[in-house]
Amino acid sequence: MPKMKTNRGAAKRFKLTGSGKIKRNKAYSSHILTKKSTKQKRGLRQAGLVDSANERSIRKILPYI
Repeated sequence: MPKMKTNRGAAKRFKLTGSGKIKRNKAYSSHILTKKSTKQKRGLRQAGLVDSANERSIRKILPYI
């Protein structure tokens, strides 16, 4: 059976934490930043975790992560 291919776009966006959870960056932080508060922008800099509803599909497209 051939090797599974990793989705390269997803591989650049997700990393694995030490406990095995999937880490992601938050959206809405790239442009139109003037109307967002400093507190909101500061919160967007922190990494988030992938929700349990989406974790299965992420693991499917990243078989070797």
